[in-house]
Amino acid sequence: MIIKPRTRGFICTTSHPVGCARQVEEQIHYIKGKPAIRGPQNVLVIGASTGYGLSARIAAAFGAGANTIGVYRTSAGSEKRTASAGWYNSAAFEEEARKLGLKSYSVTGDAFDDETKDHVIKVIRQELGQVDLVVYSVATARRNDPSTGEVVNSVLKPIGLPYTNKTVNFHTGEVTSITIEPATEEEIKHTVAVMGGDDWEHWMTRLQDAGVLAEGVKTVAFSYIGSDITQAVYRQGSIGRAKDDLEATADRLTDKLSTIHGQAYVTVSKALVTQSSSAIPVVPLYIAALYKVMKEKGLHEGSIEQMYRLFSDRLYNGGETPVDEKGRIRIDDWELREDVQDEVKRIWEMVTTDNIHDISDLDGYRREFFQLFGFETQDVDYEVDVNPDVQVLNLR
Repeated sequence: MIIKPRTRGFICTTSHPVGCARQVEEQIHYIKGKPAIRGPQNVLVIGASTGYGLSARIAAAFGAGANTIGVYRTSAGSEKRTASAGWYNSAAFEEEARKLGLKSYSVTGDAFDDETKDHVIKVIRQELGQVDLVVYSVATARRNDPSTGEVVNSVLKPIGLPYTNKTVNFHTGEVTSITIEPATEEEIKHTVAVMGGDDWEHWMTRLQDAGVLAEGVKTVAFSYIGSDITQAVYRQGSIGRAKDDLEATADRLTDKLSTIHGQAYVTVSKALVTQSSSAIPVVPLYIAALYKVMKEKGLHEGSIEQMYRLFSDRLYNGGETPVDEKGRIRIDDWELREDVQDEVKRIWEMVTTDNIHDISDLDGYRREFFQLFGFETQDVDYEVDVNPDVQVLNLR
């Protein structure tokens, strides 16, 4: 079939296998072109199919020669329906890993389920013995709590008072004002349950109890702080409470892992175009301005550049891992440089529907959004018939 993008708001309901594979290949090419990482040997990535999880898996495998297990939701296609982009990304990763003779396994299922955790433990025991790095990169809007059976949903809202600011429809370029009502206490609680550290802690506890964590294991989860512009809707909002919980979880996990000299970190990363970030009002407009400034200053990074810096300069730099006063790894340092933020704020004050394409990188934002799903990728002919039913190697 000939596959075209079909969008509904911030969601693209189709994805392109060839485009996704090409982008995975580009990330691998980037990593192979950098100095080798003296890093982990056996890696578990929970949430491995897109974004930082996928890039962390690529950096570990093709930068450090690590064996990897990737966990992600089942979302295969058929002859009449496309799979998710994450499925195609994982299929491409497994194929490239096979070519290099790397041990690589995909486990599909709901990361929140105990059954998925137990199955992953079984695969680790059978194939790797133990893992020395666990990357937790689960981004989802809802969680089925396995202990209660309750389904809870996260929200992206301010806390306390309504919040009004600019936002953009990145499909049309229309800049408007939006007011977001504050989250209720129940919504905050549910957001923390979905996006906080509870499931990360469950994973690490289960893995440690099963004896599949190596001596000196490291584990990392991802967070974001961001600019003053987005604080009210992000770090000071409902999702910010979840990130606070995530960071508190890292401290508890470090204590639990002390018996095997392990360490848990939260990594604060830069703003990127993701399906999650595109759903947050105000944030797409901020990222469009940020991309404009960082590209002009030669500071722009995507997820693979961020993950290479995380592995080579922070986690596996041959010495102490540099952290901030709260024990967090910071790879958002270039985004939050004073000169970058001053210019972003200048653009923010000026931006309108009429000038947005001139003074921001909205076109780049829109292109990266579609690239998340395998579209608008260089050297891919989107008029060619392709089979959407792609198989994943080493599916366990």
